[in-house]
Amino acid sequence: MFKFFRMFASPWALKKAGVLNMNYRNFSIIGLHNSRRLYPLVDDKVKTKELATTVGIQTPRLIGVIKAQYEVKNFLQMVKGWKGFVIKPAHGSGGKGVLVIKHYTQNHFRTASNKVIKFTEVYQHISNVLSGLYSLGGQYDEAIIEEVVSFSDQFKDYSFQGIPDVRIIVYKGYPAIAMMRLATKESGGRANLHQGAVGVGIDIKTGKALAAVQHNMPISYHPDTGADLLTLKVPDWRTHLEIASKGYDMTGLGYLGADIVMDKELGPMMLELNARPGLAIQIANQKGLVHILKEIDSYPKNLSFKERVDFILR
Repeated sequence: MFKFFRMFASPWALKKAGVLNMNYRNFSIIGLHNSRRLYPLVDDKVKTKELATTVGIQTPRLIGVIKAQYEVKNFLQMVKGWKGFVIKPAHGSGGKGVLVIKHYTQNHFRTASNKVIKFTEVYQHISNVLSGLYSLGGQYDEAIIEEVVSFSDQFKDYSFQGIPDVRIIVYKGYPAIAMMRLATKESGGRANLHQGAVGVGIDIKTGKALAAVQHNMPISYHPDTGADLLTLKVPDWRTHLEIASKGYDMTGLGYLGADIVMDKELGPMMLELNARPGLAIQIANQKGLVHILKEIDSYPKNLSFKERVDFILR
């Protein structure tokens, strides 16, 4: 079952398996298909949200944006009336600087991992975001505050506390490869593979699980819930693919990662887009990306996002 993992014996074996490496991705894929002038469309999450709205893609509702230090003390007024909220840097990457608050009072805030923190800690976190601690290149940043997505019950056995999301890599407008990221106790309730979350490779045609990894090593069951990861199937899969494919029309980026979450009431919603998606998705799928991308090179041009999804699902 895990034959792919035994291929890491030599560079020759990796090349034969079609594994996309960092240099190939940066120079032959991103360098050729992602114009630098388009990066702000995905590197600035406020712009991404605004653009998504114009093309009819659902995203978590924006509560507000904190742009200056003197505004931080007023953030409780900003979130008044909201059950919970998420704080994230406008120019962050890799899930850094994201703080999910599920419930709160004036002085106590419960995070996605059920840890209770104080007002001063949330205040300091927002200040750190503004200082550029989590931003690309360490530049001064803005703090986005948005609604918390309602966790779909369909995944309650597959993720520990946090909300799972689907990452789909899109090439020339075609969904190429996908995985679901599942939170664990180790990852602090966040779907971040680098912090110990589980990655589940997802079949691009069916939305069904193919394989699962944690820390790049194969697993079959969730380390905290015990759920059989290979029984996972993403509902409303076509909508996931359409959102990802539409990300290409929305940005013009020839190679991008679309992160999508399933809301209990509203269905699939786009969290964000990424112009430099990571490569661990290949390990989760036990499949290299090079051969997939070369095949997509031969696919029809000038199709609509729905037609491209039809072509993938044919």
